[in-house]
Parts: sequence; C-alpha cells; structure tokens
Amino acid sequence: MFKTFLALSLFIACIGGAGAAESEREPFDDRYCTTCHGTEGRGNEGVQAPRLAGMEPWYLRRQLENFRGDIRGVHPEDREGIAMRPMATKLTDESIDDIIEWIFGWEYIPAEVTIKDGDPSRGRGLYGGCAVCHGANAEGNESLGAPALAGQNDWYLVTQLKNFLAGYRGAHPNDTYGAQMRTMVSTLRNEAGILNVVSYINTLSR
Repeated sequence: MFKTFLALSLFIACIGGAGAAESEREPFDDRYCTTCHGTEGRGNEGVQAPRLAGMEPWYLRRQLENFRGDIRGVHPEDREGIAMRPMATKLTDESIDDIIEWIFGWEYIPAEVTIKDGDPSRGRGLYGGCAVCHGANAEGNESLGAPALAGQNDWYLVTQLKNFLAGYRGAHPNDTYGAQMRTMVSTLRNEAGILNVVSYINTLSR
C-alpha cells in the first residue's frame, strides 16, 4: 500500500512539475524529467523511472517519440508507461532535441545491483539470444536498434521484460523493435527466467 501511495504521489508531482514548467517556459522548459528520473538521471524505483544518464541518444529519442505518438504507454496494464506518456505527448521535435542534448551531458555511473533472487549461471545461457542484438557484453548495437542493457537499473529491466512477456509492451503495430523484443522475451518463459537473465546482465560492464 505504501509503495502504491508513493508511486501515486510522485506521479502527481511529475504532473505538477510539468504544469509549472509549461507556465514558466521561455520559450520552453521541458526539463522536468528529474522529478521522476532523479536530479542526476539515475532512476527512481518507486515510480519505475529508469536511469537516463548514459542512455543512448538515438534510443532515448525513439522512446520519447513512441510515447508521444501513442505507440508506447497505451496498454491499460502498463502502469509505468501510462504515467510517462503525458510527459511526452506535449514535446515538440525541438523539445526532444534539447532534452537529449541536456541528458547527454550527465555523468554515467552504473546502477546498483538490487536483484538478489536470480541465478547468473542460468541467465548466461538464456542471454545467448539477447546477445545477437544487444551484444555479448550487453553494450548495445545502434545498427540493430538495440540499447545497452549493462548498467541499467536491474529492477527496470525486470519490469520491462515482464511487460514484453505479458504483451503490455511491444504490441502496437508500429512498434517494430518492440515486436522483436516480445518474440525474444518469450524464450525466457517466466519470471524465474527473467530474474536469471537480468542477474547475468548485472555481471557485465559497459
């Protein structure tokens, strides 16, 4: 109950921050991202807001455009995506350019390991399919549209893999990369597989 209240409170704060930013915009200020993602962009587990610091500019752009274009964050069970979508719908192309340039200047520090229930040795075998796109060290591959996984918040990876597996993410017909992810995540089968593969990703470094 407390986590639900905290998440709701922070979401309201995000909405409030967005409104305040819009009223003060000269000519614009969309940099209220820190309300949920943290002042240094390291993520916030309470509202499942991932780290932005260190995220590839091309991947960040794609996700912001997907949220803005109602491609992501539209499934009724995707609570975190639904919370994010109103933040992106008002963004212009220029706003996105500015946000990406701003975030690119943040220092990247790998996220802390929080997942303790997985088995990295089993996860290593499961990661083989992921490595085709995301790289042997989970470093990402821009040419394949696959972001880096190493160094991202492990709790966020778990949530998003669950969303792909359940069909909450990647089901939109215009989400080509999401559809690919849904196919790959199906090989993990269940939560145990997800925890194992994320535990293995935690052993990799960028």
